[in-house]
Amino acid sequence: MSADTMAAGMPAKQPSLRRLIVAATIGNVFEWFDFVVYGFFAVTLSEVFFPTGNPTVSLLVTFSAFGLAYFVRPLGAIVVGGYTDRAGRKAGLMLSIALMTIGTSLMAVTPGYATIGVAAPIIITLARLLQGFSVGGEFGSATSFLAEHGAGRRGFSASWQFATGGIITLLASLFGVILTSLLSHDQLVAWGWRVPYIFGMLIGPAGLYVRARIVETADFVEAKKPETMPLKDLLRRHPVPVLLALGISIISNSAFYILAYIPTYGVKTLHLPATTGFTATLIGGALLAIGCPFAGYWSDKVANRPSLMVVACWLYVLTPYPAFYLMAAFPSLGSCIVAVAWLNLIKAVYSGVLPSLMSELFPVETRAIGVSLGYSLSVSVFGGLAPLAATWLIAVTHDPLSPSYYLIFTALLSLVALLAIQWRSRRVVAAPTMAAAG
Repeated sequence: MSADTMAAGMPAKQPSLRRLIVAATIGNVFEWFDFVVYGFFAVTLSEVFFPTGNPTVSLLVTFSAFGLAYFVRPLGAIVVGGYTDRAGRKAGLMLSIALMTIGTSLMAVTPGYATIGVAAPIIITLARLLQGFSVGGEFGSATSFLAEHGAGRRGFSASWQFATGGIITLLASLFGVILTSLLSHDQLVAWGWRVPYIFGMLIGPAGLYVRARIVETADFVEAKKPETMPLKDLLRRHPVPVLLALGISIISNSAFYILAYIPTYGVKTLHLPATTGFTATLIGGALLAIGCPFAGYWSDKVANRPSLMVVACWLYVLTPYPAFYLMAAFPSLGSCIVAVAWLNLIKAVYSGVLPSLMSELFPVETRAIGVSLGYSLSVSVFGGLAPLAATWLIAVTHDPLSPSYYLIFTALLSLVALLAIQWRSRRVVAAPTMAAAG
């Protein structure tokens, strides 16, 4: 291979798909780990950083800070996603994990409200904003990287984006089970909640090292590079794909964060021990981690990739109410495990196919920013605010089943987007046939 080709970024030898998946997802694990931990330990964090004298108000303020970070995600998608489409998938992945390392470090070392007063919630909120900005560009960069390296196995390769969501849930739940089992309430408030954040800090340097050794995708090397940030070009040429990418992401995001809310739901609404919710989410996370790659592999074998997601989406319309009814009517570890496991299995089928379908909506030159922007807008509106919406709905309606209404509503929105994608696909297939007949 020529020196010019090597200089352009084309590798001399293509590494194995397994190595590429590990390189892309180690950063994904790290960057999402902190978000899930925040949701899982919301009750404790509300005491440490947002004390108001009213536990419900403190929890609402905590989830407001949680949701606030999601409003900077679209900005991160534009900046980091645009940078990825100009400088390369590797460069974008390196930038996002470096920013996340700073945010997680701030979360781990910031003293509580009792020590530094109002500065504590201000620093935590700034850390959340930095994390939201970096994650905003991470999803599109990693999805583009995996889908382009996956080639004929695009569904399986890209599915690891959400399989890592299961791994993250598994890790965070494991920390939750161990810490809530071994530590007293005072110990958990004093220092125990920091343990998972310190663990997250240690992943950052490892992720930077692994990502520094990855190779650029052939699709990016061969594509024409945009000279400037391609946001205007993206919205001018591909407004419908951005809207569809947003739409099909909605139920995946709302389900993920409603499921991350289960430990809080178990304590505050069902009045169960903290370990119950963490145990249920641990099992659910394991099912998500295993199920997503299977769904992605399956999607590579079928002609109509969106059809799998349509079935899963209908299940999210029909079954959240019975799942929450089971938990509320029979509050126990067993009912929580059954409900959370079922909802995670549906999510595995849906989310295992989602990244590859999103990547197919955009050309290479705007793929990272297109996927990032559509996904981040969806997360900002329907994902990050899900725990806040669930807490508010229960407080206003006094109905413990109200989080299921949110899932049903968001599933219907995604179903409309999926049906629109199928309709557009049929039009594309039918157009050449009609032209030939004419």
